[in-house]
Amino acid sequence: QVQLVESGGGLVQAGDSLRLSCAASGRTFITMGWFRQAPGQEREFVAFINWSTSYADSVKGRFTISRDNAKSTVYLQMNNLKPEDTAVYYCAVGSRFPPRDSRNYDYWGQGTQVTVSS
Repeated sequence: QVQLVESGGGLVQAGDSLRLSCAASGRTFITMGWFRQAPGQEREFVAFINWSTSYADSVKGRFTISRDNAKSTVYLQMNNLKPEDTAVYYCAVGSRFPPRDSRNYDYWGQGTQVTVSS
């Protein structure tokens, strides 16, 4: 099966930045995306990239998604982090639409913890 290897999470203070990376083993997918899940909350859409990019309103202007197709890797640059960004972040890849729906992704990473202190 396709394996997604994530890295870059950690504990930071409000206003700091983090860059998450996720490498999909040996394949290229139409859509690569990021979702997050806070304790006791449902998993929510953060961003995706295919021929375009899209962001959740809560992160627009602060987060930037990008990809390196040669490395089958997707990145999430997170700037001006807020305590409400605290969550486990998951990368995912897929080929179906609409990409904001988590059910349209075929493979998922293990998740990486992002904790933002106030």
